[in-house]
Amino acid sequence: MKIVTVIGARPQFIKAAAVSDAILRSAISGSDIEEVIIHTGQHYDPNMSDVFFNEMNLPKPKYFLNINGLSHGAMTGQMLEEVEKVLLEEKPDWVLVYGDTNSTLAGALAASKLHIKIAHVEAGLRSFNMRMPEEVNRILTDRVSTLLLCPTQTAVDNLVKEGYNNLNIDVEVTGDVMLDASNLFVKHARKPSFDVPESFILSTIHRAENTDDKKKLSEIFRAINHIAKTTSVVLPLHPRTKNYVSKYDIMIGENVHIIDPVGYLEMIYLLQHCHMVFTDSGGLQKEAYFFKRFCVTLREETEWVELIEHGANTLVGSDYVKIMEAYHKSKNAMVDFEKNLYGNGDASDKIVSTIINLSN
Repeated sequence: MKIVTVIGARPQFIKAAAVSDAILRSAISGSDIEEVIIHTGQHYDPNMSDVFFNEMNLPKPKYFLNINGLSHGAMTGQMLEEVEKVLLEEKPDWVLVYGDTNSTLAGALAASKLHIKIAHVEAGLRSFNMRMPEEVNRILTDRVSTLLLCPTQTAVDNLVKEGYNNLNIDVEVTGDVMLDASNLFVKHARKPSFDVPESFILSTIHRAENTDDKKKLSEIFRAINHIAKTTSVVLPLHPRTKNYVSKYDIMIGENVHIIDPVGYLEMIYLLQHCHMVFTDSGGLQKEAYFFKRFCVTLREETEWVELIEHGANTLVGSDYVKIMEAYHKSKNAMVDFEKNLYGNGDASDKIVSTIINLSN
């Protein structure tokens, strides 16, 4: 059985590393299974891409498409065309896609039109905000997939509400592959090369809804700069965000440590040593929980509603007042981080065994 995996963005490299490890272990145990990786090039900065293949034992891509820096439509269209060429050459039994990026949708559409079975990891997630490109990507990918691999029961419930129980699509709860990755690589955590403050907040900002809006991005940095007067903030800055900070001439506070994006092993170290997380990243919200850190989410909604319900996360959008209120309240937040919200750390094995069982 041949699986073609389509990835192209930082979170997908992390998830794929865990699943590829499970595929390799399955092959070593006697399963007739082979994986071919396509890297679309969506994240092209070496710190956002190459570092994952170098430090996480993720198999090197057989195909690198180098498609990036385009509008959503142009990027997805070019990926669709190039992925189709690879699928025609490789003739896989399955195409495996992750999450909600343009790479995800392009891989799913290419496979669908060639009548190749599609497995979607992180299926069923919904923010209910159709202005988010990610929401459009995940909904369309779910609809054309053969197998929907859901990280939580909430994701399954979303699919049931949308009528998926009436469709000829298999839906499985596997747990979250990000937990698998955290467990797999935590022992390899590596201190970044810069001088890490003894006490700090970890922050990331990259979503277009924040970066492309001068007022929103300015308000977020106004809050971060204020917080940094008493607490250091470490901010690995996405290349897009860095460009907008410069374009909008946004001031950076003295105690805000702007660094280049770090590899996953360095990010694990930062999560282990920070005392709080400020982010608009979906993945980092969960990773904060895995490492027992309270999270303030710089968005109006989140796919990970169980974190909000459990009190481990709070939504503040880009509102300065809400950010500051959440910061002060979080100092006294009492959260049970031991509750099992995302499975038992065996999602990758469940994903591989489910694909194998459906292929027999």
